[in-house]
Amino acid sequence: MRLDEKISVLYIDDESNNLLSFQATFRRKYKVHTATSAAEGMGILNTEDIHVIIADQRMPHSTGVEFFNIVRKAFPRPIRMLLTGYTDAEAIVDAINKGEIYRYIRKPWDEFELQTAIQNAYEIYITRERLDRKMIRLYKRLSNTLKAYGLKMNTAKLISMHCLRKVYSCLKCRNPILNTFWIFSNPLSL
Repeated sequence: MRLDEKISVLYIDDESNNLLSFQATFRRKYKVHTATSAAEGMGILNTEDIHVIIADQRMPHSTGVEFFNIVRKAFPRPIRMLLTGYTDAEAIVDAINKGEIYRYIRKPWDEFELQTAIQNAYEIYITRERLDRKMIRLYKRLSNTLKAYGLKMNTAKLISMHCLRKVYSCLKCRNPILNTFWIFSNPLSL
């Protein structure tokens, strides 16, 4: 991502007044995309690079939780936030467990609170992106190390991205067990 590029935010709400208010408030700070339905939101996700998704919980054809449950599988990278005017505890639990949301924000939203939440969500997005790049470098380094010893890496069976994340975590904390695994290779620079 370029430094001059704006944060790309998708806001989905069936109430057009809320969409207009959001767009008027944040259009100068962010690249704002709006949709009046989950289906329209999916269309935008298919064509645009979105960093943060905000969805209303109560919409006619799909709840925000149902939408995020689909989105997290099809588009796992954007950070998800649920916005609602209702205090439904079950919706909050579902949003966290099924939609894996970052934040739950109540309507009417406070401009400063929402702006801070978007900024923090974007920082998480960037951090994950950087971690993914480091994981790819680690994977390549591991693959090259195994090749140097005449071994092949079978990505499906030998190691997965999940295992790489564990390896990366161990490297960060300098786990002695991991150090024995790397005894035959050069130190990794991440």
